[in-house]
Amino acid sequence: MDRGRHRRHSTEFKLELVRKFLDGRNNLHALAKAHDIARSLLRTWVAKHARGELTPEVVRTESARDAQARIVALERKVGQLTMELDALKKGDRVEVQLRNGRPLIVTGPRVGVVLPNSPRHFS
Repeated sequence: MDRGRHRRHSTEFKLELVRKFLDGRNNLHALAKAHDIARSLLRTWVAKHARGELTPEVVRTESARDAQARIVALERKVGQLTMELDALKKGDRVEVQLRNGRPLIVTGPRVGVVLPNSPRHFS
């Protein structure tokens, strides 16, 4: 078993293995070996289930949290694209830069326009 990689298992998968163990037809060693996971990890999942920390309700909560994060990311993208579109409609120069890994929209006057009292212009 390769123990050098870090894998994430869904709550559904964890519950499935815990139920297989708890029904008494499978022992811990056989289940862990069949699914290529450490026995200690399976023991941890069984203990969490016993404490009520690993339930179908957790699955719904995780799904809702993932959906909310996706909504926030999509709303951010819609806002960015709306700003870009508005600037392009006005004929402004639009430049997208990355700051701290996030897009930053920089707009300026139309191409070839010189600002009054300013030696600089954008092209």
